[in-house]
Amino acid sequence: MKRHLIRYKTKPELADENERLIKAVFQELSNKSPDGVRYMTLRAGDGTFVHLVETETDAHSELITGLAAFGAFQNGIRDRCIERPQREEMTVVGSYRMLGK
Repeated sequence: MKRHLIRYKTKPELADENERLIKAVFQELSNKSPDGVRYMTLRAGDGTFVHLVETETDAHSELITGLAAFGAFQNGIRDRCIERPQREEMTVVGSYRMLGK
């Protein structure tokens, strides 16, 4: 199992556009319903976005990055951000009914 946390902050005027692009990724994931993938995105009021991604293998990660909607989301991400995306591999210390189940 691989777990990653990606965090960044968007420009205030582009936060809604960023959210729209993320929602398109989730719609495509919902339509394709791939196994081995868990993904959640949170948005704070200040334009900070946090993506929590859990995949069984690297091949499962490619199920996300290979989506057309993910490509559209990635296109221009640096231009939408005040703070560029930081990605960290994470380890579970504890878990209780992960949100979004």
